[in-house]
Amino acid sequence: MESRPCLLVGINAKYIHLNPAIYSLKYSLSEELQQSVEIVEYTINHVYEQILMDIFRRDPGMIGISCYIWNMDVVRRLCRDLAKILPNVPIWLGGPEAAWSGEELFYELPEITGVMFGEGEVVFPKLLAAWRAGTTLDEVPGLRFQRQEENCASDVGRFAGLTVPRTFDIVTTAEPAFADMDMLPFLYDKEIDFDHRIIYYESSRGCPFRCSYCLSAIEKTMRYRSLDRVLTELQWFLDRKVPQVKFLDRTFNSNRDRTLAVWQYILEHDNGVTNFHFEVTADLMSQAETDLLKKMRPGLVQLEIGVQSTNPETLAAISRRTDLDQLRRVTETVREGRNVHQHLDLIAGLPYEDIGSFSRSFDDVYRMRPSQLQLGFLKVLKGSPIAAQTAEFGLVYRDTVPYEILSTQWLSYRDVVRLKGIEEMVETYYNSHQFELTVTALERMYVSPFALYDALADFAFAENPEHKSLSRGGRFEQLKRFIHKNFGNCAEAFDTLLTMDYYLRDNARNRPSFAVGTEIPRSEYGKDIHAEEIMFDLEQFLQTGEVVDSRERWLFDYANRSAISGNARLRKENIPL
Repeated sequence: MESRPCLLVGINAKYIHLNPAIYSLKYSLSEELQQSVEIVEYTINHVYEQILMDIFRRDPGMIGISCYIWNMDVVRRLCRDLAKILPNVPIWLGGPEAAWSGEELFYELPEITGVMFGEGEVVFPKLLAAWRAGTTLDEVPGLRFQRQEENCASDVGRFAGLTVPRTFDIVTTAEPAFADMDMLPFLYDKEIDFDHRIIYYESSRGCPFRCSYCLSAIEKTMRYRSLDRVLTELQWFLDRKVPQVKFLDRTFNSNRDRTLAVWQYILEHDNGVTNFHFEVTADLMSQAETDLLKKMRPGLVQLEIGVQSTNPETLAAISRRTDLDQLRRVTETVREGRNVHQHLDLIAGLPYEDIGSFSRSFDDVYRMRPSQLQLGFLKVLKGSPIAAQTAEFGLVYRDTVPYEILSTQWLSYRDVVRLKGIEEMVETYYNSHQFELTVTALERMYVSPFALYDALADFAFAENPEHKSLSRGGRFEQLKRFIHKNFGNCAEAFDTLLTMDYYLRDNARNRPSFAVGTEIPRSEYGKDIHAEEIMFDLEQFLQTGEVVDSRERWLFDYANRSAISGNARLRKENIPL
């Protein structure tokens, strides 16, 4: 029996991310088998040599690595080098990036022993038991592994300067059963250091939809953790005042009664600190759900809503059913409550979406006024239904992770580059909430939101083709130059808005170089208030673009910041003329 530990390796995008998969594998084991498993986490930003040396020093008897699109480059290097320094140690891969790669992964990485597919909590205990006992793997469901042919004498041969992988048979065992959601371990009451890290929680698996770009389209069932267990585990987070709990459920609101029960519970047990993040389908939401959301403390809940496109032909092509009118009504109703962060997603590169169609989708979603608008790009994931339609849709995408689209039958690479610039401008000037007043006024100067960010992207590239990073002040200065070039007739009013935007976020002691208006001495209001006097009607300018002379004093209250944007509360004070 093997006595050395099985080492489960997570390689995360950032330190704040936790890899729940490897913890779930370990704590799905019997207590006896848990003793033979160690967990180690790194990030893709670690020095590679340190990762390699650390794994070697741990002297594992078996290695399991969790594979995703963000870490696969590091995983490939590790597999090749670990096979050299730990030549007799089996290397198993799991996770979506390995499970859906098929047999080609063995030809790319002949160093690996095998791949786990299906739900790891079902597969891994049987694999680990077989490894420790030294028994055959053929009866373990959910494995794909290589069995070397008896007549193959050498591992690698060379022909005409090319490396030829050794010959082997690839064995694929039976499909594993689905995991019982109530049998899955609750991870956070174990000895896990989750301080200063994002907490992920899973209350269901599967998705009721079959969107062709998503791996969830392959799974045909929805399964739920029992409601009593979910509420008990959420209370565990509430008792410890965890800053954020991010639900991994693909469509959290797939069951209305269950959604209402969870939201009612967190409303009644709100600790004033914890934020809950849910991925929802907005057009499924009822009035009962939106009414309940309106009762929430600002910042208690945030919603991620995948719109992806508003082109009906595109939505049909990706098998996505969306009632766009209902989606608009729901997002507007939620936004009116001013207490829930809404994050709306678009995907560029979908079928039948050319630059004109995408610009309309962008404008439709932008006008819903989300707290954040994410402009993403199609990733043609291995195993996803859309990957099988590559030729049909003329999809051209990167051969390496993250398999992001380069062009389609409808969208050229030049268009993709253009949209990348717009994406950056949206992140900088809209999603940051640092330019809310200025951007609101700029929107009136363009025929559409897309046209505004397109113009900003062109200007930013012309000024900074090397793509050098800008400081916060540098971003303000860049926007000021853009405005002065295009709207010099009302430049002073815009400079005032830039000044106010600067103070909305930052109670700065040093006045920025671009500031206009009059700063009122802090002694008049105290340390948590900044005051500015301006000489035009701010609300009139924001609504119509007209500069009307006036004298106004605006107060920035930093003790009462918005839970959605992080900006100070802004209010006008009546002053004598």
